[in-house]
Amino acid sequence: RRAGEGVGAGISKESMEGEAGGQDAYQAAQALESVTDLVEERQLDENKVNKAMVALAEADKANREAQRKREKELAAVQINSEDVEVISNEFALDKKAAELRLREMKGDLEAALKSFLD
Repeated sequence: RRAGEGVGAGISKESMEGEAGGQDAYQAAQALESVTDLVEERQLDENKVNKAMVALAEADKANREAQRKREKELAAVQINSEDVEVISNEFALDKKAAELRLREMKGDLEAALKSFLD
């Protein structure tokens, strides 16, 4: 329903003034119109919120799926435990962080070492 087409639409102040209590009826119609407009706006806002929440949930699901895929790809990379030791010792990292960097560099020790210097 568009503005001006609500419950009080078509009721003019002039048409009500001729009736007994016309001013009161006009004010009541206007009050009712403003209430219905507020309810409609609130429903529209709720719809927007619901759509935004659905979009966020879908984005979160896609992000989690991408993260799982990335972790699976990194886990498939073959690495040498001695290379992990070298990175860990040279940069004072724990073995897990050293292993992750080596996997990100596709098991290339030289590339992993250089990545810390860039």
